[in-house]
Amino acid sequence: MERVTSKEGLLEPDTKDWTWVLGRRCEECGLDVSTVERHDLPHAFRANAQVWLALLADPSAAERTLPHRWSTLEYACHVHDVHQIFHDRVSSMLVEDTPHFANWDQDETALEKRYASQMPSIIGPTLVAAAYAVGDLYASVPPLSWHRRGLRSDGSEFTVESLGRYHLHDVVHHLHDVRAAARAATVRAYDAFAADYRAGTPDLPVPVATAVSRFAAVLPPGARVLEIGSGPGRDARALEEAGLSVRRTDVTPAFVDLLRRSGHDADVVDPLTDDLSDPAVPGTPYDAVWAGACLLHVDRDDLTTVLGRLAGATRAGGLLYASLKEGDGESWSVHGSIAAPRFFTYWQEGPLREAVSAAGWSVEHIGHGDGLRGERWLEVLATRQ
Repeated sequence: MERVTSKEGLLEPDTKDWTWVLGRRCEECGLDVSTVERHDLPHAFRANAQVWLALLADPSAAERTLPHRWSTLEYACHVHDVHQIFHDRVSSMLVEDTPHFANWDQDETALEKRYASQMPSIIGPTLVAAAYAVGDLYASVPPLSWHRRGLRSDGSEFTVESLGRYHLHDVVHHLHDVRAAARAATVRAYDAFAADYRAGTPDLPVPVATAVSRFAAVLPPGARVLEIGSGPGRDARALEEAGLSVRRTDVTPAFVDLLRRSGHDADVVDPLTDDLSDPAVPGTPYDAVWAGACLLHVDRDDLTTVLGRLAGATRAGGLLYASLKEGDGESWSVHGSIAAPRFFTYWQEGPLREAVSAAGWSVEHIGHGDGLRGERWLEVLATRQ
């Protein structure tokens, strides 16, 4: 659903027919709307709006990361208008017999409303209001009215229920379009709620404790471990108690500050872009890398790059442990001890195995396990080639 730049520098219209998403999972964003219950639509629209509000807090929200793609601000303006258009269409379906929807040229609207010149501080709350309003409308649909019909200008027929699902895919897919902003928004979320996250995760879960024991048993005493995503330091403490030496790092400044105030050396490190060498022993590779529940925030296209950089910082035969969430596609969480939205990428074993191997690691084992909230996890153990 991205907009492609023409020779004149304008964005060419997206003329593809996306009604196929009603019948199967979208391979790009991972959403399968056929699995969404109609009573879940209101909450889904409200949660989606909260993510857009968080993304618009980025000072660079109005900047295009690529010339052929709208900025986060432009997409947010579009999503706001999508909510209003679908509000009008659902309203007409509830009071008219098989209404015909007027054609909506979204690209012309973007130019007329000067999306690129709008203020994020205004668009954010306005988008949230529009999402809540249309969510309330879906919540008010009588049980016997979900099958009322309407016709799009191209002849495509919808029911209120299928239109709601089509509507949901539209706004979720646009979060996929601006996923380049996801990393910064996720860091801001952890930065704002670092203390709450620490308070909500004080104890080491049994599966993680088991993984620590197995990890330490393969390594020599005192082995130097690079920990990516140390968070408040729970895993690092367990690794050190198991006889290992840990370099704590995290991309979130607030977590690093918490670790330092607790008396630990820690560094702000982004494994996608920053130097991974150990300042304590310059030029010496690590014996192992521990990446517990952190690489799940990495965009799918970036994971092999990150794992390759970690491999480059590790000695031959060194060890990698990583845990990621099992599933399809991607999503944003607005629950738990972190009140702000966080981005998650889900993986299946086959593609994950391929990504790890392509990055210079030999996969020893990929385990499957259940999380505390019913989620499924993948645990990777690999050695440096």
